[in-house]
Amino acid sequence: MCGLVCLWNVGDEALAARMIDKIAHRGPDAVQVARLENAPVIMAHCRLSIIGPQDGAQPISQGPDILVANGEIYNHADLRAILGESAFETASDCETILHLFRSNALRWIDRLDGMFAFVLATRERIIADRDPLGIKPLYVARIGKGLAFASELKAFDGLGLTAIEAIPPGTLYDSRDGWRQWYRTPQGAAKAEPGLDVDATARELRLVLEEAVAKWMVADVEVGSFLSGGLDSSIIAALAQKVRKKAGKGSLKTFAVGTEGSPDLVAAKRVAEHIGSDHREYAFTARDLVENLPHVIYHLESADVDLVRSAIPTLFAARLARREVKAVLTGEGADELFAGYTYHHAYVDDPRALADELTRSLGTMHNINLQRVDRITMAESLEARTPFLDRNLIDFAQSVPAALKLCRTDPNAVESTGTTTEKWFLRKACADLLPEDLVWRKKAQFDEGSGTVAALREALRMLTGESGEIGRAREGALYEEILRGCFVDPDLILANAGQWEADRVAA
Repeated sequence: MCGLVCLWNVGDEALAARMIDKIAHRGPDAVQVARLENAPVIMAHCRLSIIGPQDGAQPISQGPDILVANGEIYNHADLRAILGESAFETASDCETILHLFRSNALRWIDRLDGMFAFVLATRERIIADRDPLGIKPLYVARIGKGLAFASELKAFDGLGLTAIEAIPPGTLYDSRDGWRQWYRTPQGAAKAEPGLDVDATARELRLVLEEAVAKWMVADVEVGSFLSGGLDSSIIAALAQKVRKKAGKGSLKTFAVGTEGSPDLVAAKRVAEHIGSDHREYAFTARDLVENLPHVIYHLESADVDLVRSAIPTLFAARLARREVKAVLTGEGADELFAGYTYHHAYVDDPRALADELTRSLGTMHNINLQRVDRITMAESLEARTPFLDRNLIDFAQSVPAALKLCRTDPNAVESTGTTTEKWFLRKACADLLPEDLVWRKKAQFDEGSGTVAALREALRMLTGESGEIGRAREGALYEEILRGCFVDPDLILANAGQWEADRVAA
């Protein structure tokens, strides 16, 4: 996992060095700036070594081509075998991008399986691309007649720019051929076809899940797992523990945070005991929030109330995990795939509308939840991996009827009782992994289950000096004030910030 900067037709190595320095937290293991001979390109890279730690340094320059990439290519071993091992000069999984490009296959980009953002240049051409759902970030801005690319908005701060834009998920920019959207989220199914074998379909989902978790654990370093005690992270941790035991690697390290006695800490401990993980936990206080709020907002690159609230426990979890591992699995994506949010309940009697909403929300994750996870974990030099967003799993989950994801039923009753159960089908597929009461535990948002909301009320009173209840508008104004104090050009940052509320209104 890494951070990247690329300048095209902007011949300023000092500028590239300054930009990469602003995002050096993404990759503390190595920082390099390089030019391609006889080409108008400068690339800079900061590296967190996960695969090929000994010889996977970037930028990767080979002949007339140069590449910087951020992310993980999980099928790199298969691609090496297909492309020919003799062509490779490093053990880096990202080198496969370069050789796929050189293969001249029409849809070479579609063969990459993983989370990634990269910029590739030849002497005449520059190409930038982002993975299907935008798990990894990539931004572009014009500087004079040239282009500047970077992994985070803060790399552009203070350059006097008028606009920055995100490379859209599943989209490739080619200076020769223009923009190309090479991936589109498959449309979700609504109602079950007559004769659908629900039990068999649930078993198949379980197999796809197991395969995804095993794939997303590929690394040359130890991979741990966040564990909130909620359904999503508990499923991932339980399956990851099975993978490690099968490989004879010992117990999975799991990490949980919350305020003292919070529901998440209690549930996470029970899950850890049930699956036999090597568990760590940290109880944070309102004072911790006061001390870390500016850090959260600066790295989050957003003042959105809901994003900030959920970023706070993510920060403490990332710090806890980074003491032990370089990479962790997370449960992001399950709510969008299997209907896990409270607002989804409004769609319970309209599976077609629910399927459409789940499809839409998958396409907006990059600017909301995935931005939070990427920025906050990378602020602590930790790689976060999201197995629920594996492409094969997305394809299968979208084929599962929405009517089975959110339904009016008690799963233990023969007939419907009128109870609405979110993520019903996911729970059914994984019911044997966890204690029954935890499998069917009512969902709580990360900031609620961890106790963040209550601790934040106290923290906000400390910060403002106000004794009464701090309303949502006042809270948002405070976050924006903090953000504006962090950046030279805060309006550029705010213009690109995701917003939970706006996303739900759009729905």
